[in-house]
Amino acid sequence: MMKLYFAPGVCSLSPHIVFKETGVPFQAIRTDIRAKTFEAADGTGDYKAISPLGYVPALELADGTILTEGPAIVQYIADQAPRANVTPAKGSSDHYKMLTWLNFIATEVHKGFTPLLSPMIVGKLSDEAKAVFRERLTARIAHIDKHLATNDYLLGTAFSIADAYCFTTLRWTAGIKMDLAPFPHIQAYMARMQARPAVQAAMQAEGLT
Repeated sequence: MMKLYFAPGVCSLSPHIVFKETGVPFQAIRTDIRAKTFEAADGTGDYKAISPLGYVPALELADGTILTEGPAIVQYIADQAPRANVTPAKGSSDHYKMLTWLNFIATEVHKGFTPLLSPMIVGKLSDEAKAVFRERLTARIAHIDKHLATNDYLLGTAFSIADAYCFTTLRWTAGIKMDLAPFPHIQAYMARMQARPAVQAAMQAEGLT
């Protein structure tokens, strides 16, 4: 059985949601990303022995192979359950649209939050620098809001693995006290996502409800 190494509420929530959406069997292993340890049967394990950089998610396959990086992990999970229809057919235009969104979220949204949320970074930034990072992130969020004005999900009417990642990162707006009132389509999207049973199950498993 595959093992998903996660920490509550961070980017590993994305593959956690995809596991719940697809029904692919897995074992969730809680990690402490500050101490770089994970919960093991005999106490705690050295998480850096699993993922040398010490961040989540990491996915351990049945043969012991370790996959890291959330966008790759969610695609692997989706490939194990093609009937779940959480990713468009490979080679289709929608598949490349999905890859576009996954990359946009990873590089423009996820990393856009980093300087505003990381204790190691935010404490060293001037108010002017924080304002620049916040303005840049706000522009990316506005882009998503505009897209969602005419789409229920990132690919239109159907949920995909890109939505699991998008929802996960947009939850972090609470952590930087960003008011989503100017983004009504994102507010509706977040409510739509949170109503999904798989999302509820993943959040409950991580103690986020």
